[in-house]
Amino acid sequence: MKKITFIRFLSIILCCLLGSTVFSQTKPYIPVSKELYHTIMEKDSMLFNTANKGDIDQLKVFFTKDLEFFHDVGGLAGYEETVDNFRRVSKNYAYTRRVLVPGSVEVYPIKDYGAIQTGLHQFCRLENGSMTNCGTFKFVHIWKNTDEGWKISRVVSYGH
Repeated sequence: MKKITFIRFLSIILCCLLGSTVFSQTKPYIPVSKELYHTIMEKDSMLFNTANKGDIDQLKVFFTKDLEFFHDVGGLAGYEETVDNFRRVSKNYAYTRRVLVPGSVEVYPIKDYGAIQTGLHQFCRLENGSMTNCGTFKFVHIWKNTDEGWKISRVVSYGH
């Protein structure tokens, strides 16, 4: 009986050591294209500055008309429903702010289309100039490089 317990103990220790070695060897993200990364990060910032201000007319230009917004809790929404959802949040929850989790965003090119942006973002309550009650969630944005500029054509929001 003691032999089995010792073997289990040794196995757990070995797994922990191997696991920490694997995680410590994870390389930091380095963009394939720094120019693309900065372009998408700028567009992301513009999008959510517009959303945080509640400027729905300006917000619309950031999405393609064939937008598909997949939300793990809310389901699938198209362009009009997504704009309506932003309008509702702006009207009823104007104190909500979106903040990117530093170091979490990755951007990859999509040949002859645009870019994939993944990361973590928080939605927080703005009270007296401070962010409180933040929830952290995962997202994927598919950006399309159109004749009118960069627009989001697909959103996947999950981990709610």
